[in-house]
Amino acid sequence: MMSTFRLAGVLVGIVALGCSPARGVDAPGMRTSNLVAGCAAPPVALSSAPADVHQVVTVVARRDSTVASVSLWSRSGSCARRVGGPWPAAIGRSGLSSHKLEGDGSTPVGTYAIGSVMYGVAADPGVSYRYHRLICGDWWDEAPSSPMYNRFVHVPCGSAPPFGGDSEALWEVVPQYDYFAVIDYNASPIVPGRGSAIFLHISTGVPTAGCVALPPSDLLETLRWLRPTDHPLITIAFATT
Repeated sequence: MMSTFRLAGVLVGIVALGCSPARGVDAPGMRTSNLVAGCAAPPVALSSAPADVHQVVTVVARRDSTVASVSLWSRSGSCARRVGGPWPAAIGRSGLSSHKLEGDGSTPVGTYAIGSVMYGVAADPGVSYRYHRLICGDWWDEAPSSPMYNRFVHVPCGSAPPFGGDSEALWEVVPQYDYFAVIDYNASPIVPGRGSAIFLHISTGVPTAGCVALPPSDLLETLRWLRPTDHPLITIAFATT
């Protein structure tokens, strides 16, 4: 069943949210991205983006929902095509928020760049970005009082990091961090306490602490599709019927 949602004043057709297969959502043995080929009005993040932005990931969820719909959009001139999805994704346990704070369990609304490095416990799956395979001592600093807040930090393996909070030992978070991209939320500038470690990672079927999580095959398709030369964006928005 198709619903029409409004993103910042621009109508975008997106498949109704839900975790069970439906028309337009991947069915067993069938990839939606191989079926969607029409030229359509682009989502707002593409239509209003600089000319060098050719890729957008849209993440749309109803208020109070912990499940979103994710689509991949490619732009060539005035033509936009959905080349992946819609796929169901897990988002924060507190849903979406326009006023995210550290530890509140929400996923931040807005449009963001993709970080310049992709990470993973597993080997590089064939991405176009620079890839860092995680090792012992690789952390993400999530302590608002730390000077390295919301940054990747390496400390000697076996050493306690100088920061605390809910900082994550990235190499230990499996399967979620087998592969992930960084969503550049609260990145420029970094504001202490506004939230950290917002990633696009593997779903385990439950809500996240604020990240966007896709099933492994959909995540890998997304990570391999993203190209830094196309200046991709990810836009996270409330859906309204």
